[in-house]
Amino acid sequence: MLPLQGIRVLDFGWVMAAPITAHLMADMGAEVIKVESRTHLDAARRGRPLVSGETSDGDLGNEPDLVPLFHSLNRGKLSITVDLTHPRAWEAIRPLVAKTDVIVHNLTPRASRNLGLTYERLAALREDIIVVSLTAAGQYGPLSDISGYAPSVSSLAGLEGLVGYDGEDPIGMLGLNFSDPNAGMLGYLAAVAALWHRKRTGQGQHVDLSQMEGVAQYLGEPFMEYSMNGSVPSPKGPYHPRMSPYGNFPTSEPDRWVAIAIDDDLDWQAFGKVIGESWVEDERFASREGRMAHRGELNQFVAAWTGPRTVDEIVLPLQHANVAAMPVMSIEDQFADPQHQAREVYVNVEHPKVGSEPIHGLAWKMSDTPGQVDRPAPLLGEHNRYVLEDLLGFTTHQVQDFQDAGVLE
Repeated sequence: MLPLQGIRVLDFGWVMAAPITAHLMADMGAEVIKVESRTHLDAARRGRPLVSGETSDGDLGNEPDLVPLFHSLNRGKLSITVDLTHPRAWEAIRPLVAKTDVIVHNLTPRASRNLGLTYERLAALREDIIVVSLTAAGQYGPLSDISGYAPSVSSLAGLEGLVGYDGEDPIGMLGLNFSDPNAGMLGYLAAVAALWHRKRTGQGQHVDLSQMEGVAQYLGEPFMEYSMNGSVPSPKGPYHPRMSPYGNFPTSEPDRWVAIAIDDDLDWQAFGKVIGESWVEDERFASREGRMAHRGELNQFVAAWTGPRTVDEIVLPLQHANVAAMPVMSIEDQFADPQHQAREVYVNVEHPKVGSEPIHGLAWKMSDTPGQVDRPAPLLGEHNRYVLEDLLGFTTHQVQDFQDAGVLE
């Protein structure tokens, strides 16, 4: 039996943050029902289709069941299509909420009010319900109703302004969408904590998660630097405040690199024994302070040593000496890597329209209740009949009436 078996979750999420919270709950055994719409199609269902079709078809939403991003973010879920803006939508949603343990969404407070998804209204339908809202800046404050994407949120949190090269304008990390998966993981943690609280007390609650605050918690050192020293942190390029050498270094293999990080003098001594070059005896590099003061020249020496060697010729002896050296892996490398395979970083799931496709697995391995990634993402509206007829008890005639009226899409 999986840890969350018997728990039902309604996912009103959009794109990434809330859907990640919900799919993690599905991985751990919860029944997760994604409430979506053909009229207002989840952006994760748009984009380049995995098989067949043109890119333009995907962008227009004509291939909603073939987009790999959606498959990854929504594996293990059920799908119903309800137009929440329809005057009769709550005839279908109301009884479903009453049978639900957790509701997850990443709508702005304004949007959740407009759609009737406020905690107060939902708790009136089920007193012990748990609502997890993952908004950009939280439910209150002057910025509570701002809209944005993940890079917007990490910019607001201060992260983007720290990424770049020393003395130059910030370049940010806009392609990584860091705040979305981070918020999704935090949302899962908070949802499980709220379920534990409900088990002990019988009380539900509203989990108000600010994605901005979720990112800001990683900026402890810059915050301390400003609060204690009065200096405003700025981009420093590929340098670490304590470690040297530190960075990615070339190898003899085309477009393959190794990451090396030396922290203290013991690391440096172990590194030097493997290197065996005369420059490791240079007195300028004997202390952390000296290595930091001459880090540019030191990195050049390291690059000259790594350049003629293969990844394995660099990484294996350094790791044997307990030096932090790792290959810089591409996505292609990950699929072939024995460690990734052994840990099932990616698992193959059979999708009805795509066939077997790799989906990222669970990052944790629990000894007794390990979770599972064994069901594909749902087709759009695939489970309308199951949810409305089998779960809620509507008749076939009533479901058809919903369909004819445009409540179901």
